[in-house]
Amino acid sequence: MKYHTTVAAMMLAALLAACHKKEKVEEPAPAAAPATATPAPPADPATLTPEQQKQAEKKALLDYGVMEDKYINDPRAQWATDAKASSVFGDENGRKPSDSNLPARATGPADGNQWTNNSTDRGFDWLELSYATPVNATEVRVVIGGGQGVEAINKVELQDTDDKWHTVWEGLNDVKRDQRGNRTWFVRSFDKTAYKAKGVKITFANNVQRDYKVVDAVQLVGDK
Repeated sequence: MKYHTTVAAMMLAALLAACHKKEKVEEPAPAAAPATATPAPPADPATLTPEQQKQAEKKALLDYGVMEDKYINDPRAQWATDAKASSVFGDENGRKPSDSNLPARATGPADGNQWTNNSTDRGFDWLELSYATPVNATEVRVVIGGGQGVEAINKVELQDTDDKWHTVWEGLNDVKRDQRGNRTWFVRSFDKTAYKAKGVKITFANNVQRDYKVVDAVQLVGDK
């Protein structure tokens, strides 16, 4: 009798365990993360056919044109109305500099007329520009013919309506001459200023890029 009772108890325990296994819901395995596609490396120009090279050159020119059109027609941007500079090419030994190099050449839109400084490799030079409408600024764009001296720009400052100057960028820049067009755009963006900016000052470290420094035009971008 005791034997039968023990066997019955074992059978009941096995039955309960089987039921428990049936009730347990298996969790689905986590989905595998989608594979990240590795971007194809840029084509080696040496491997392109002449026709492909021509198309690549046209694409670069188109991209440059779209960029310039966006900047030139930006409704938040304005061109300088007045300018002065630390030096002007030819202004030495009592000589009067040519009108073609004066700071005023850097006012108005980009037109090929440029201010030129008077040193290739010594000290620092600056160009200071004034604007008609003070704005809460977010960006400064410097247009440089041929990219001449662009690597030497080492500081950008803004002047508020109380005539105080604020440095919004300073250091070595990584902008190189833009080979796609006749102008190089040096662009520096920053957080919107709490003050209204009415002036821009661009400083060049002359020995960083040993050439005369030139500026065609400078845009101040911001909200009125």
